[in-house]
Amino acid sequence: MRLLFIRHGDPDYANDTLTDIGVSEARALAAHIRELNIDEVYLSPLGRARDTAGYSLRALGLDVDSTVADRTYGWLREFDATVDVPAMPEYLEAYPNSVLPDGSLRKRIVWDMVPSYLNRHPEYYETWDWRDTKLARDTDIIDKYDGVCKGIDDILAGYGYVRDGMGYRVEREYTGTLAFFCHFGVTCVILSHLMNVSPFGLWHGTCLAPTSVSEVYSEERQQGYALFRAWKLGDIRHLTLEGLEPSFSARFAEVYSNADQRH
Repeated sequence: MRLLFIRHGDPDYANDTLTDIGVSEARALAAHIRELNIDEVYLSPLGRARDTAGYSLRALGLDVDSTVADRTYGWLREFDATVDVPAMPEYLEAYPNSVLPDGSLRKRIVWDMVPSYLNRHPEYYETWDWRDTKLARDTDIIDKYDGVCKGIDDILAGYGYVRDGMGYRVEREYTGTLAFFCHFGVTCVILSHLMNVSPFGLWHGTCLAPTSVSEVYSEERQQGYALFRAWKLGDIRHLTLEGLEPSFSARFAEVYSNADQRH
């Protein structure tokens, strides 16, 4: 089995769609989408992912409306577990940029904490220990993480790969390709589940550019039992072939003094 996780194009978050750059990226992806030999498609319900997928679906000869209706899954939305900093100001150490100009505080995405906090709390990088942190207990991250894991496991079980411990029992072999048009955060959750590692290591240690393609294969080294291994992460060949530079929206500032880049 081959899994492709395709991030949406450069986002217009305010309107949940694509910027003009994102449209160009989505069109570049669509120009090469047939080369990926996709058999089945699954979609996030969010507009920026659906808009990205639309160009590729048309290039694949699929009906966009029916595919969206039949293959959209809520758990593929961006991973939006949050911490209510106004209610729990002790977390300002982890989220110091929660303070708004008027002095009030805002909620934050749980995994978007500053590196210095992680440096003092290495348990977040442990495969299972992150689930026992106070932050995990105070927020909805575990429930949402487990919901995503159940979602991907249900899909895989439909193709004969049933979660069994830290791998998958192969009840029926499948060599097709499944493509998931979704988001960076939720892709990291799925990869962490498939590879049995902490999602925090992926959230903070990888960068998947808009419209990048991450490729994962099952390996059945022992008959009847499979593991998943990442073959490619964040492939942007389609952008290179179409003469496009990847947009910066996946990254944070290279040096802090660069105020034009995201901090």
